[in-house]
Amino acid sequence: MSLVYLNGEFIPPDQAKVSVFDRGFIFGDGVYEVIPVFGGRMFRLPHHLARLEASLTAIQLRNPHTARQWNDIFTRLSANNGTVDQSVYLQITRGVAARDHAFPPNISPTVFAYASPLNYPPAEQLAKGVAAITTADNRWQRCDIKSIALLANALLRQQAIEQGAVEAILVRDGLMTEGAASNIFIVSGDRVITPPKGPYILPGITRDLVVEIAHSHDIDCVEQPVPIGSLRSANEVWMTSSTKEILPITRIDSRPVGDGKQGPMHVRVFALYQQYKQAFIRGEVG
Repeated sequence: MSLVYLNGEFIPPDQAKVSVFDRGFIFGDGVYEVIPVFGGRMFRLPHHLARLEASLTAIQLRNPHTARQWNDIFTRLSANNGTVDQSVYLQITRGVAARDHAFPPNISPTVFAYASPLNYPPAEQLAKGVAAITTADNRWQRCDIKSIALLANALLRQQAIEQGAVEAILVRDGLMTEGAASNIFIVSGDRVITPPKGPYILPGITRDLVVEIAHSHDIDCVEQPVPIGSLRSANEVWMTSSTKEILPITRIDSRPVGDGKQGPMHVRVFALYQQYKQAFIRGEVG
């Protein structure tokens, strides 16, 4: 990582400084995005920018840049890493002000971004799947905002790690919501199911693409509530995110999912996802 972007400047990482009075540091008052880059191109950038705009609007913060300006910033950052698969991390906070819960007037947001190579799950994880636990979803009621205030998510993921799993599948009022850092799909028979969007679920870009791919290839895929019993009886379970892509979960709470192996529907959808990525790199899809 040779350069980062901070408040209009491209500078070496060790020169990037943010005030201790920044509201992101004091209150977690900000939002973020993670944008994959394949073949030097921002993957589904309009979708990420639309989600960014929704998050900013939800916290009453003006978007500091246009779509073209964002693209220029991200392109310059990713160019430093060549054409390897990578991700751009973007964080926008409300800015620097005296500590007060009320929003201060007339302050400038802090804008920070950097690009780094993508670290995909090991091939063994893809082939054998990973373990997850279920736990109560004790987060706040606006999980649809991509907030930098992720302490609850971090604690839930740590709970999974300490039990030898890689993800925590969250349950609220008897229904599965999402993972601590992912969206969740189940396969029941020949049907792919994921919970509908709402305040308890982050509208994942990879999640939406999986639904789109399924529909375009005549795979029965629906967005509907998933009771905990349906999760436990599922033939397959997947987690999706920009960095994990589509990763099979083959054990939940120390019990096998289906036959405890990567399922045929995952094999099919993962292959279709990879085909879409290659078509994107070739410029055949946007």
